[in-house]
Amino acid sequence: MSIPGSGLAKGLAVTLKAMTRRSVTAQYPDVQPDLPPRSRGVIALFEENCTVCMLCARECPDWCIYIDSHKETTPATAPGGRERSRNVLDRFAIDFSLCMYCGICIEVCPFDALFWTPEFEYAETDILELTHERDKLRDWMWTVPAPPALDPGAEEPKEIAAARKAADKLIAAQQAQQSQQAEQAEQAEQAPPESSA
Repeated sequence: MSIPGSGLAKGLAVTLKAMTRRSVTAQYPDVQPDLPPRSRGVIALFEENCTVCMLCARECPDWCIYIDSHKETTPATAPGGRERSRNVLDRFAIDFSLCMYCGICIEVCPFDALFWTPEFEYAETDILELTHERDKLRDWMWTVPAPPALDPGAEEPKEIAAARKAADKLIAAQQAQQSQQAEQAEQAEQAPPESSA
């Protein structure tokens, strides 16, 4: 059998207990939140790496990436060579009102042109302004955090090992050539001068 008013007494006890503790609420506009390193904010574009391959736009499940480009032909650099054509980016836009922040576009980009940034304060009063064009996406690049340091105990990448091996071979060949030239010069100095008769 419960005592009448025991529920009220328990509720008041919880209230008094909470009133004596310090508040842990961070005042958001004044105190910025401490975000985890891989937080997903806005997507930034590193335009120099974009080859207009359209993979990001094709793989996007929301179809929120808009890309326009044109082809330019560059003349041959050597006589007898052929002209080359390349894609030039005209428009790269992401509609963040449609984006679901899945990260597929960043994962499929073969040239590292798209990056996550931790910036999340890009709310707008008009939904049409949530379509960020390439200039705005380029400005977000300055907020991309540096990649984490490599694990000191990790194995060296094969590419770096192969490049180091090739560089060591080249240095050894150059040193051997220099020592051979030094020996030839020394022998030329020790040889008696030819007398003209």
